[in-house]
Amino acid sequence: MATALEQFVNNVRQLSAQGNFRELTEIIQKSLDVLSKNGQHLDNVLETLETFQHSLGILAILLVKLNLLSAATTNEYQEVLFSQIQEFINVCNPDQIRHAGDLYADLSHQYTKAVIDLKTPQRGIPIIRAAIKKIQTCEGQLTSLHSDLCQLCLLAMNFKPALEFLDVEITTIANEGPQFDTKYFLQYFYYGGMIYLALKNYERALYLFEVIITTPALAVSHIMLEGYKKYLLVYLIVNGKAPNLPKNVSQAICRYIKPLCQPYLDLVSVYMNNNSIELQMLLNKYQELFSRDENTGLTKQILVCLTKNNIKRLTRTFLTLSLADVASRVQLGSPVEAEIYILKMISQNEIYATINKKDGMVVFNDSPQRFNNPMTFAQIESRISDCMRLDAKFQQMEEEILVNPLYVKKATSPNDEEGGAGGGGGGASSSSNKSSRMMEVESSIY
Repeated sequence: MATALEQFVNNVRQLSAQGNFRELTEIIQKSLDVLSKNGQHLDNVLETLETFQHSLGILAILLVKLNLLSAATTNEYQEVLFSQIQEFINVCNPDQIRHAGDLYADLSHQYTKAVIDLKTPQRGIPIIRAAIKKIQTCEGQLTSLHSDLCQLCLLAMNFKPALEFLDVEITTIANEGPQFDTKYFLQYFYYGGMIYLALKNYERALYLFEVIITTPALAVSHIMLEGYKKYLLVYLIVNGKAPNLPKNVSQAICRYIKPLCQPYLDLVSVYMNNNSIELQMLLNKYQELFSRDENTGLTKQILVCLTKNNIKRLTRTFLTLSLADVASRVQLGSPVEAEIYILKMISQNEIYATINKKDGMVVFNDSPQRFNNPMTFAQIESRISDCMRLDAKFQQMEEEILVNPLYVKKATSPNDEEGGAGGGGGGASSSSNKSSRMMEVESSIY
């Protein structure tokens, strides 16, 4: 065995036994090139280490082996490596690998890429799921591995493993080295939104796309561009009106991305005319564009939603209408098509009506719901509990900010005292400057 590898093994054994994982992580970062140059000996090195006791060393070796994979690699070698990675994820020491969060995340990203290249995304789902569970310190912690899991679930059309994490509100972000790569943050919410769209949970999908467009950004991101397009479409499906962008929307959306989405903005404008024929003409005009963006399905849903909203509008104006009148007013092809729409909306509790097939008349009724049943009270109680938990989280974050050394240093800097001594006229300005400085510090902390 090469001398450099012997030194690597000795460092891993000695520093792991001492519990000096920070120094070991620094040594491992510097040893990656040495490991890459001695790829043919790495399996021998693995045999000298214990997975739980020497997790950091094995992590580095497996990462290098993954990076050395190529098209010329034999299937047998790949199978052995994938088995080694699976065993490592299941057995490794989480306290050790959290000291090298960036290497652990890189291992996940490279493994995900490998199984996707092999067109076997289903194989990677249980491994990445276990990897997330291993590194998380709490249920609501977001890691860059989350985006890998969502991508694999989308490709495998197996959404249940991702929902285990998507249904949990994110309250903190894992520390993966110098900084959390924004790309994986945006990808998680984009892939998550796509999963909810596939499950027709449009409200939750809209929320995830909203997170994308409200993420602070100074430059144009392709993920934000695609997220904004889907946000516009899903907003129409959920709310049936022109989107009101959140006040904290990224400036990159307003300055750079909006001009790149003119066909989608035209769609929103035409939708507000409540004219199905005009909307269909616009969809035909931009059919190739929507198909290229893989948004054809959503645009078809928007056309259906417009027809449903037009029918709902009739229920607020008329008590009784013939099916022929309904078809004419909402621009459907025939009374039969109008009947199909109305029956579907009744089954989904979108409207309350009865159809007399003998004379072809529709009677629109008021909602029978009086909101005085146990289910309603349970929903209200659940919402109140959610608000209380959110308030407690805000208080916890505020307390963490108040004792953060960075905040204390800036909040008590001499500049604040000088601004406060400037007389009555400068008091408001000083208060404003201090407030803006607090926001700056909070942003740097989180």
